[in-house]
Amino acid sequence: MRIAINTRFLIRDKMEGLGWHNYELCRELVRQHPEDEFLFLFDRPFDRDFLFADNVRGVFLPPPARRPLLWYLWFEWAIPTYFRYWRPDVFFSPDGYCSLRTRVPTLMLVHDIAYQHYPEQIPDWGLRYYEKYIPQFLQRADHICAISEFGKRDLLAHYDLPAEKISVAPNALRGDFAPIPAERQAAIRAQYTDGQPYFFYLGAVHPRKNIARLIRAFDQFKQATGAPVKLLIGGRLAWQTGDIREAYEASPYRSDIQLLGYVAEQELPELLGSALALTYVSLFEGFGLPILEALHAEVPVITSDRSSMPEVAGAAALLVDPESVDSIAQAMQGIWIEPALRQNLIATGRVQREKYSWAETIRVVYEQLISIKALI
Repeated sequence: MRIAINTRFLIRDKMEGLGWHNYELCRELVRQHPEDEFLFLFDRPFDRDFLFADNVRGVFLPPPARRPLLWYLWFEWAIPTYFRYWRPDVFFSPDGYCSLRTRVPTLMLVHDIAYQHYPEQIPDWGLRYYEKYIPQFLQRADHICAISEFGKRDLLAHYDLPAEKISVAPNALRGDFAPIPAERQAAIRAQYTDGQPYFFYLGAVHPRKNIARLIRAFDQFKQATGAPVKLLIGGRLAWQTGDIREAYEASPYRSDIQLLGYVAEQELPELLGSALALTYVSLFEGFGLPILEALHAEVPVITSDRSSMPEVAGAAALLVDPESVDSIAQAMQGIWIEPALRQNLIATGRVQREKYSWAETIRVVYEQLISIKALI
């Protein structure tokens, strides 16, 4: 089978959650199916390290698709034109977009429909595109994968889709997240926080990630406990970050808060694995991959009580109301004051993390690729 895959988010040294999901999924799909031929479609010159085996062909299709007009040109002209010559059996698009102008059977993976819930947090140019094209993509795709049960329910609640058109191909672990030895944790804390414990946030920084409330909750935690604890925020500043900057500048504990910016992938496992807890209090997530990474690193988790996050965390996290600074601060206090609570969360996490594997994800994805191939 010749499988074309949209790999435009595989960009050396610039990948975040979506990019790393695509990386792990594509690498495992290629590894498990050496009998197939894969066409990886990039929207810019690509690093050949992303061609994971001899059965992968990398294809550069301009233009770089990062804005609505360029999205349209790439999906509706570049891809259909290429497909007329190379005739893939199926097209797999794992970033929630697809091509309306190709007749190649299409499997689309949807990470979330956050724009339906928080349209005010989406730039106008992006929101107009999503509102026009996402419903069309969902109708055009021959099958859809969601990355969580919540994601499937959310799609069914907002669009006129038959339930049997959507499968759940859950997210799984990326990278080398594992427990960090105590002596190495001490070295990491010495490097980043002068040896002090720290709460850690990992992900892009924009309004839906709720960083401004996290900072205010940290202020409240510090005022209540006087604990020698810092807050590290790892992730690039994305858009609409004014509230975050204001909260940071207004914090009386600003010297204990570090905005790390984009953190290199090789640094993340040790940085997360040495944290007192992951503080991931997003307003909305289709999955929430840092939660799973923390479970594998055996780090306690504080996360939100809504969307997919309770599903991913199970009983292995303290669930908070992300719109309540008090709720977040109280969870931070619990983590700091109660060592037994931390150990219980870690133990529960060892069980919860086993629910997610790339083997299961690939099984679902490949079954659907086989199924839609029959449509030719």
